Amino acid sequence: MDQLQRLRDRSTRLFGHQPAGVWAAPGRVNLIGEHTDYNDGFVMPFALAEQTLVAATPVDDDRWTVHSTTIGDGETVQFGPQDLVPGMAGWQAYVAGIVWALRAAGHRVGGAELMISSTVPVGAGLSSSAALECSVLTALVDLYELPIDPLDRAILARRCENEFVGAPTGLMDQAASTLCSAGHALFFDCRSYHHQQVPLGLSDAGLELLVLDTRTPHAHVDGEYADRRRICEEAAGLLGVAALRDVADAGGALARLSDPVMRRRVRHVLTENQRVLDARAVMSDGDRTAQQRFAALAPLLDASHASMRDDFEITVPTVDLAVETARESGAIGARMTGGGFGGCIIALVPEGTGDAVADKIADAFAAAGFGAPAHFLGRPSAGARRA
Repeated sequence: MDQLQRLRDRSTRLFGHQPAGVWAAPGRVNLIGEHTDYNDGFVMPFALAEQTLVAATPVDDDRWTVHSTTIGDGETVQFGPQDLVPGMAGWQAYVAGIVWALRAAGHRVGGAELMISSTVPVGAGLSSSAALECSVLTALVDLYELPIDPLDRAILARRCENEFVGAPTGLMDQAASTLCSAGHALFFDCRSYHHQQVPLGLSDAGLELLVLDTRTPHAHVDGEYADRRRICEEAAGLLGVAALRDVADAGGALARLSDPVMRRRVRHVLTENQRVLDARAVMSDGDRTAQQRFAALAPLLDASHASMRDDFEITVPTVDLAVETARESGAIGARMTGGGFGGCIIALVPEGTGDAVADKIADAFAAAGFGAPAHFLGRPSAGARRA
């Protein structure tokens, strides 16, 4: 029995009737472009086949009853309008925050029964929170026939995460979850919100994309992520620009920064932005074969990882070992993906070798005394939709 049918059955047993429908929103992998989003820069994620599903039914009163089969401790949570207060604790804050964001934007959204199931790994840097937000939002938009386009849905979901949950993330995760098309990456300008579908064609190049979860836990709400963002904002102020994206002369800007740590952080953002632009250019080049496009992309992935390791300093030993072992085992390019301090790596490997490369990484982890990683193949998939 698949995820969709199991969720329908569980919802029917809990609420006593068939749900009005089921909606899905995917997790995402960021192909390239890390910590550029909140600097008004460029990113290029793609949606995963791994997804969060929500079976939903409208109700007559202003109450939201939520149960998750995979998140939290399996409890059923209920909240009303008086509970929609920013700072709510627990996973249910991502659900309540969506209701809050919709209502704060003037949308008339009523109560609902919501049953949630997810195959997006939590804490792996694959945007499980955005998948939860966007699946719930998509369900409520459809149930209450709200005229909200996919980009504005992403903006509302980010408002939920920033203002209600309190996580200082950019727009990339939510945009990927609502805007991506199957078989494509999404080039996204985080200032103008211009977006472009970039064809990938992994199989045409004889490649597959290994996603390996190092199972090194990390947190974005506090600590290092917020510190990196603060330094970038301070640097932009010192350089007299609205955001680091506006720096025109990278060499001159870096020379003006006296703090060596700040200089490294800024160098990562400036070079990473350029790598995203270069990646879009090579992957959109119709005069190259698929093999040639990925041959040009792979060094950009490698350079991105080196920059995150040396300049932004957001990798950890498990992540670095996974990337190094992937390359030694046949990957043509590999990098950490996500906000850092743990989580996942991606590796472009010859088709049919993903499991073997993952086994090599698992052996290296065992030899180093690290816990066993998990892995799957990243398949570029569609954004939020009715399932």
